[in-house]
Amino acid sequence: MASASKPVYLSVQRPRVSSLYLLTRRISTNHGLLKARSLEPKHSNLAFSPLSENGKLLGIVHSGKPLTGMFGRNQQLRRRRLDESPVVAASAADADDVGINISDGTVKATKSFGERFPALVTGFFFFMWYFLNVIFNILNKKVYNYFPYPYFVSVVHLLVGVIYCLVCWAVGLPKRAPIDKEQLALLTPVAFCHALGHVMSNVSFAAVAVSFTHTIKALEPFFNAAASQFVLGHQIPLSLWLSLAPVVIGVSMASLTELSFNWTGFISAMISNIAFTYRSIYSKKAMTGMDSTNVYAYISIIALFVCIPPAIFIEGPQLMEYGFRNAIAKVGLFKFLSDLFWIGMFYHLYNQLATNTLERVAPLTHAVGNVLKRVFVIGFSIVVFGNKISTQTGIGTVIAIAGVAIYSLIKANIEEQKRKAAATVSS
Repeated sequence: MASASKPVYLSVQRPRVSSLYLLTRRISTNHGLLKARSLEPKHSNLAFSPLSENGKLLGIVHSGKPLTGMFGRNQQLRRRRLDESPVVAASAADADDVGINISDGTVKATKSFGERFPALVTGFFFFMWYFLNVIFNILNKKVYNYFPYPYFVSVVHLLVGVIYCLVCWAVGLPKRAPIDKEQLALLTPVAFCHALGHVMSNVSFAAVAVSFTHTIKALEPFFNAAASQFVLGHQIPLSLWLSLAPVVIGVSMASLTELSFNWTGFISAMISNIAFTYRSIYSKKAMTGMDSTNVYAYISIIALFVCIPPAIFIEGPQLMEYGFRNAIAKVGLFKFLSDLFWIGMFYHLYNQLATNTLERVAPLTHAVGNVLKRVFVIGFSIVVFGNKISTQTGIGTVIAIAGVAIYSLIKANIEEQKRKAAATVSS
């Protein structure tokens, strides 16, 4: 009988989930509205002291009757002191983390700026994607005008991006996703194709006008369709094949009269198209479960190691003999190094932002966005560099871009119909 009347004090380690547990006990739904409930039952025999020491809660009290001494003599005083306790404060902090504010005994859901204005945020993403892409292409071409070494420049692009990723991982933005041997084996072919396509694009940029390279790269949907049909065995509708005819015709017209045409630039751009096509194929097989930011970071690291050997063997002797010296003599050491750094940053940021942007939109918007991006780049490159193009080249470029737009819209509609059909079957 003595033990029943004498309070027993227990000291326990405060678990991390206690705040969430208490919060969930405090919240319930009543006719669609969230209201606060008491943290303890009407006749609870447990109460929590607001005092703590070294992470341990003191004063978990058990007695044979409801407590009245420790928290006061009435329910209001107990509730007031509970609200002031570290446990409830932690509950409120956890609520803030998940977008819930507790005030005056009520619970109100809060939305972030992106949730309240999704169209505005997506539009900003598109703008930054285009802006960074245009700046990259312009600055990249200017570097080639005094430093025509595309293999080395490709290494710089990836190196700056990899350093950026490592710094972000170090500060936990984003948190690095672990990778195992199986995932590495899946990502390596993707990274190899990414490296090849990237290097060949830069070889083309260094050899011909930026607008011409992007016109040739407008053929990428044709290579994608061909690979899907003959490599993956997917049946491509006739409407898609017909929509590709203007692309082929337009690129052919632009190539025949392009004033900056040379075979190095043309063939390199075509190889880039093929490499990026196979990158898409291998990407579908490399579903690692990671988020896109971590996947792109790992691909960049692997691609960097792929690009270093060709740069050393193909351009290394020329760079050591006169390449670096000539570039520094033309623009100075500071501008040379800053140009290399910024083209690497813009390259990584526009690719990362493109990935994040395309994750936010539907396939149809994705298709339109890709086409408009190419139009922006071609238009700005012509204005900035003053490239002279013939009338036939201009008409051919317009026809090619229009064909890409038609193809993209048809393909997006087909994908949307497949998605809706799958959703209907699953439901």
